[in-house]
Amino acid sequence: MLKGSKLYSILTGTCPVCHEGKMYKESNPYKLGKIYDMHERCSVCNTKYKIEPSFFYGAMYVSYGLGVAFSVATFIISYFFIGLDVITSFIAIIIVLLALMPIIMRLSRNIWINMFINYDKNAKGKTSKSD
Repeated sequence: MLKGSKLYSILTGTCPVCHEGKMYKESNPYKLGKIYDMHERCSVCNTKYKIEPSFFYGAMYVSYGLGVAFSVATFIISYFFIGLDVITSFIAIIIVLLALMPIIMRLSRNIWINMFINYDKNAKGKTSKSD
């Protein structure tokens, strides 16, 4: 349903160009030893994922933003809706951030690459321009 949108590629971890090939060698982000292991190129459209050396360092800024967003959401839910005190709410924030760290790391990389590469419905089988 969302195929063709950046949101599809971000949420599924698929190639931002063809939305078919998987970007990560291991689909489970909780296998921490392999969290950053990415394919060099898309198996379907041959798009090069690492556009330039150190490309994904920029994803750290996105990761910071996601961390802040999850922290604020956790505080609002725990303090205002559940009624926990401030200290317990901050402990909840720490627990949520630790539990979601691998997901935040993957999401930040997915968002970062989708900021620079666009979907191409005709990309299947074509050679990428990012060589």
